[in-house]
This record gives sequence, structure tokens and C-alpha cells, in this order.
Amino acid sequence: MNKNTAIVLYYTKQNKNSFNALVGALETKEFFDNLKIYYIGRENELILKLGSILKEHEKVIVGVSFFTTQLWDTHRIIKKLRDKYGNEPFYVAGGPHPTGDPLGTLRMGFDLVVRGEGEETLIELLQKIDNNENYTIVKGIAFIDAEGEYHFTGQRSPINLDNYPPFAIEHNKFGPIEITRGCPFRCYFCQTPHITGGRVRHRSLENICKYVQIMKSKNLCDIRFITPNAFSYGSPDGKRLNISTLEELLSNIKEIIKPNGRIFLGSFPSEVRPEHVNKETIDLILKYADNDNLIIGGQSGSQRILDLCHRGHTVEDIYNAVQLTSKAGLKANVDFIFGLPDETEDDVKLTIKAMSDLVKMGARIHAHTFIPLPQTPFAKAPAGEINENITKMIKELIPKGIVYGDWNEQKRIAKKIAKYLRTGNLKA
Repeated sequence: MNKNTAIVLYYTKQNKNSFNALVGALETKEFFDNLKIYYIGRENELILKLGSILKEHEKVIVGVSFFTTQLWDTHRIIKKLRDKYGNEPFYVAGGPHPTGDPLGTLRMGFDLVVRGEGEETLIELLQKIDNNENYTIVKGIAFIDAEGEYHFTGQRSPINLDNYPPFAIEHNKFGPIEITRGCPFRCYFCQTPHITGGRVRHRSLENICKYVQIMKSKNLCDIRFITPNAFSYGSPDGKRLNISTLEELLSNIKEIIKPNGRIFLGSFPSEVRPEHVNKETIDLILKYADNDNLIIGGQSGSQRILDLCHRGHTVEDIYNAVQLTSKAGLKANVDFIFGLPDETEDDVKLTIKAMSDLVKMGARIHAHTFIPLPQTPFAKAPAGEINENITKMIKELIPKGIVYGDWNEQKRIAKKIAKYLRTGNLKA
């Protein structure tokens, strides 16, 4: 690759794991051995440093990955960059929001959007750009042409996770290991299956252990995972558990990182589905893992709302999960989303009852406000409103440390997002 080509990544806490995987994919190709990559994590630093970077390199690609909740921050940043540097850099966006709202992202000021999984798209795109070839034929991208016409070049086939590392070893950028990609449940409020597909793909046991060994060699012995459902590893469909394969994964990792390494499964940054919490999965946590808690996706205490959201589990499953978790001496952190579409007073009462019951069983409530997200079935739904009775309950439980989360900030941003998704106007 031309030494005069560089990539500048807006490398923030929220998005660094995505970039670690993408840079790891670039590391698999000798073509990129000479590629200079700048990791910049602060807005002001990005705006200031880009000028000197442009002087050092003939071609500079600025890469930004962002969530819908980061929409206005990203818009502000790209406007400042455009105002200061014009068309000199090539601006590329990817991640959850650009995948779901490619046209809106391009209108913000980006030259190109990478939709969906980025590993193979980014490799081909950068090769085309560096070789001065026509990059508009690369599959998986969206752009607006010189005549103002929008184009999407088509969706790529899902990647084999074993073909690419979970992080960037040569650049010393490590983090959680992605062990599973894709989700079959297609919850109506969630973007995951629309980005990575509904068919689950697992990184092989051998491949995972290879990267655990590399981490161990660098004295990185706290092992965490990225997965839509922590207990689904090895499952043929993401719904039926494969306990033997899950245990094989954990036992092999434990052997590699002993004597002082730690495994965290089912706690941040992953979670578990309530119907998958059973005696066998709890026993695996107690035997192999070091987390003292499980994050359980409950979402609502109303079965009607769970069914409307296409959750695929019952309220009883949530109760059973908390009971088993607490009985094992683990903390149960249960996600609830307030203000889901079509929620009635009766649904709210059922959710309050469920939260009250679960708290008495030892659970903590991780509170969220519903945020409509692009490309999901609930994209055009109104922003979530927190019922006054739920607000009262939250205020009573906060001093006791039983409720936590960013529901207040989410309530504010949800209104802006809902208006934007209806109007396409960022000034709304």
C-alpha cells in the first residue's frame, strides 16, 4: 500500500471495539502493512490534528463509527471538519446508525457509508482507493453520486468469524472477543439482526483459544466476550442451548489463563436471555466464570408487550432467571425498557409489579427508556415516555442502589431521535 495513504479513526470508548475488529481485519492482508493509522479519541484533537496529517499524506480517510444516540455529536464533528478541511479528506461512516440510515448519514456530510459488517468491505474499499480504482463497485457501500443520486451496491454475504481476528494485535488494540454474531429473535426495538443477520455464527473454539493465548502472552488475562446472548455459544440456531460446547469453551479458556486469569460471561459487555438461565448455565458460571452478576434481558413485565416486541420469552422466564441467579449467590441485573410502543396503563402496572417482585428476590433494575432506532420495526414509533408511577418507583429505589441506568438521558435523546426519524431533519 502507498505509504502516503493514511486512515484517521475517531476512536472513542463507545466505538473502539468495532474499530479494533476492523483494523484486525486489515492486519490479515499484507497489502496494508505500510498503512498509517491514527487513533484519535477527542473531538478537539481530531479537528486540530487532521491538518498536520493531511500535510503528511496524499490520501487521508477519516473513519467514524457511531450509534443513533451519537447522531448530533457526529453531525457537529463532521460539520466542523468539512468547514475547516473541505473535501480534502475522504469521510467514511459505518456502524449501527449509518447502516440503518445511510442516506441521512450521507446528507450529514460523509462521502461514503459502509453498511452492515465492515471487515471485507473495508479491505476491498481501501485497496480500490489506494490504487486509484473505481471504489463505487465495492459491495456493501452507499454513496451519493455527482448527479445527487443515492446508490447502495448491495448486501454482502455474512463473514466467517474465523477468517478475521477479534482485535488488532499488531496495533496492540485488544478488548473483548466476539464469539457469536447474529441473532434469530429479531426483537422489534433492536438493530442487531438488521446489521449482522438473523443466523447465528460462532467463532470456533480453536480460534477463540488462539486469541486467548495471544492475550495471555501479553499478560491480558481478564477475558470478556461480545455476543448477543452469552449462553448461546455453540447453539445451532441461537435458541437451543449447547451446554457441552459452552462448557468446552470455558474449560479450555480457564486452562489457558490459569492460575490468575479471569473469565466474565453474561456480564458486561454481554447479557443473557432469561429462558437460557437454568441450573446448567448457572453451574457453568459458578464453576468457570469470575463475574458476580448476570445481566438478564427482561424488558417488560407485561406478556402482551413482550409478544408485541417479538421477544420470544415469557414473564415467568424472567422470574425463574432471577430466582436461579439469586439462589446461586449471584446478582441479577434485569433490563427493563420503559415506554415501549402501545404500552397501556395495565401493561405499566404489570411491569411495576414485576420489578417490585424481582427486587424482593434480590434483583437490581437496569432502567432504559425506549428509543426508536432506524431499520427496526419500531423505527417510526413515538419516543418512550416514562409513566409517572414508574418514575415514582425509580426515585424510591435509587437511594437504595437497586435501580441504575441512563433512562433520563435516554428520555431526552429519544424525543430528538423520534422526530428525526419521522422528518429527516437534524435541526428538529
